[in-house]
Formats: sequence, C-alpha cells, structure tokens
Amino acid sequence: MAFFGLFGKDKKETLDKGLEKSKESVLSKISHAIAGKSTVDDDVLDNLEEALITSDVGVETTLKIIDRIQDRVKRDKYIGMSEFNRLLVDEVAAMLAENDTSDIRDFSEPLPCKPYVIMVVGVNGVGKTTTIGKLAYQYKKAGKKVYLGAADTFRAAAVEQLCIWGERVGVPVVKQQQGSDPASVAYDTVASAKANDADVVIIDTAGRLHNKINLMNELTKIKNVMQKVIPDAPHDVMLVLDGSTGQNAFEQAKQFTKATQVSSLAITKLDGTAKGGVVIGISDQFQIPVRYIGLGEKMEDLQAFNREEFVKSLLSL
Repeated sequence: MAFFGLFGKDKKETLDKGLEKSKESVLSKISHAIAGKSTVDDDVLDNLEEALITSDVGVETTLKIIDRIQDRVKRDKYIGMSEFNRLLVDEVAAMLAENDTSDIRDFSEPLPCKPYVIMVVGVNGVGKTTTIGKLAYQYKKAGKKVYLGAADTFRAAAVEQLCIWGERVGVPVVKQQQGSDPASVAYDTVASAKANDADVVIIDTAGRLHNKINLMNELTKIKNVMQKVIPDAPHDVMLVLDGSTGQNAFEQAKQFTKATQVSSLAITKLDGTAKGGVVIGISDQFQIPVRYIGLGEKMEDLQAFNREEFVKSLLSL
C-alpha cells in the first residue's frame, strides 16, 4: 500500500482506465503467446517477440526485452509460466530505468529555476495546444504563476486556440497578429513573465516538418531571442507526440530530434488507442525522458510519467 502514498490512488485509477484499450490488446497477444506452455522456452519467446512488435513496442526495443528475458531465464535456471508475467514487468521496467535516469517531474515539485521556460514543439494535430493548456492548469493548480506564449503564428487557429485555453485555465497569454515573427512573441512572453515574477513560461511553436531547415532555423532563432532575457532559456524543449499514431510517432521523434535539441517528451491520446506500447519503445529508443502522458479529455488527465507504474498498468496480468 506504500505505492499509493507515492503515486496516489486517484492517479493509479486514471492510469489504469486510460490504458484500458492498450492493456486489453497487449495482454490478449501475450496470453496467446504463452497459452498451453508450462515453461519459458524458445516458442514462448518467439511468440512474445511477435506480440510485442505488433503492440507497437518497436523492433529494436522488443529484441532488447527478449534478450533480457533470455538472460534472466538462464540465470534463474527454471522459470515457470506462473512467474512469467512478473518477470516481463520487472525486465521492461528495469530496461527503461537504465535508459532514463531522470526524476519523475510532478507538478507540485519545486522547479529548478524561476521563471522555468518550456518550449513546446510537435506537428499539428498531436494535441500540442491541448497539452500546453493542461500543463498550465496543472502548474497553476500546484500554486505556480504561469504565462503562455502564442508563438505558433503560422497556423490561423493556433493563437485563438491557445487564448481559449488561457481563459479556461485563468492564465495570461502573450500574443501578436497571425504571421508575426514567432521569436518576437517568445521574447515578449519571457520578458513579461520575468517582469511579473512568473514561475513557469510555456511557449507554443509551429509544427511544420515539410522543411526541416526552416524549422531548425526558426526554433534556433526563438531560443536565441529568449536568451537575451533569460540566458539559459529554454530550460526544457518538450516534444509532443500522438500515441495513437503508433510507429508514426517514432518517425516524428526522429525528425524533431534532428531539428532541435529535444529534452523531454509528452505522449498524448493514450486513452483512445490500443497502441500504448509505443511509449515503451519511444522511451527506450530515444533515451529522452517521457515526462508526461495524456490519458483523457479532462484537464486533470495529463499525468507525470512514472515508468514503473506505467509498465505495471500496461503489462500486469
């Protein structure tokens, strides 16, 4: 029961409910892989490999998991099927812990500096603006003063959408006209936030991938301009990915990590998909912390990512 004190019973329930579709899909495939077996043999491992790959965990990460289980079976000599699920959960959680040593970033934790500047990147349609709104809500709920910057001046509805979230949450949004220089908006935002003693600044950016050079130049310019006000800004470059797109999310992560120095990930829309296994693969392959996961429509449904509890919720029979 100590777990609830650390993670919270309400968070555990939200996590379990949000991963329901993914869990049903993954576990049905794993159950099929081990059906009728009494020990973990080559057939079980072959079937498990197929189950994980078709659950959007990804080929490279799946092979790592299989290797770890093979090593564990050799080391422990005899492992029956009654122990198999615990073994799988332990090894996946351990693998993710080895690849990502970052602390869980909950909203109530003290921030490393003030104002703490988050630059949010990601293609249109992944839930970027919604994630920013939910982040603002959670930080404000935790007692922090938040400013939002509408630096996605390219897309017609982007500024309006962010303003709607700002009104809903009750935080100020710094904006200019559509087509304005995004770096100018970012400058105004961090300058206002610093002058008004804000705790957190969240900057929205355009999500165009058709020309990576232009994207790279734009994001670099935004960073450089913000650093005139706050020398080490941004403190976090957060890439938002849509978990329901499965392997497409991997591709987007590849493209954005080439275009800018991504330091954290938020993976959205996990409640509406059976592709939750993609979180394991992305967390492993990119060795960038998955900071938050989106598990529903409500503002409270953006949750700090806890590797161990995510794996337990997704894989425990």
